[in-house]
Amino acid sequence: MTSKTSRFSRRNILFGGAAGAVLAACTNSKGQAEEASAAQAAFADTEWRALTEEQWRERLSPDAFRVLRKEDTERAFTSPLNDEKRDGVFHCKGCDLPLFKSDWKYDSGTGWPSFWSYIEGNLATKPDHKLFIVRTEYHCARCLGHQGHVFDDGPAPTGKRYCNNGVALTFKPA
Repeated sequence: MTSKTSRFSRRNILFGGAAGAVLAACTNSKGQAEEASAAQAAFADTEWRALTEEQWRERLSPDAFRVLRKEDTERAFTSPLNDEKRDGVFHCKGCDLPLFKSDWKYDSGTGWPSFWSYIEGNLATKPDHKLFIVRTEYHCARCLGHQGHVFDDGPAPTGKRYCNNGVALTFKPA
């Protein structure tokens, strides 16, 4: 097995600098996977899961629909939430579930709002096999709306980077 540094370097060469850093994948530990499964199960009977595609289209902007319901990704550096610095809470744009405290937000340089932690029980994860590498996707545990991907290159104390699509969030100031 190669070292993390050499994998990162090959990825940088393959995908090109910053894009390689954005695509650096991580794998959940068993504890995180069990927590994500429990979070998803806790909201299993919610009415948000019964909405049809047409109902979601009526509730969301086209960009938010593509991200939350079709697992798309917004272009980097396009979300005003990337520069949001006020105290408050970031919520799922689909169902308004609180996901991140503003104290956990940091500038990752990737162009997407990034957080080093999340509100326990409100995110669930699954493997994402859409690229040449396996990434860990996370989504709102209540409405299952796609939020982004989690990586192992974040700051202390967790070392995690929850790289979120801004169009999938709303911000509520304190």
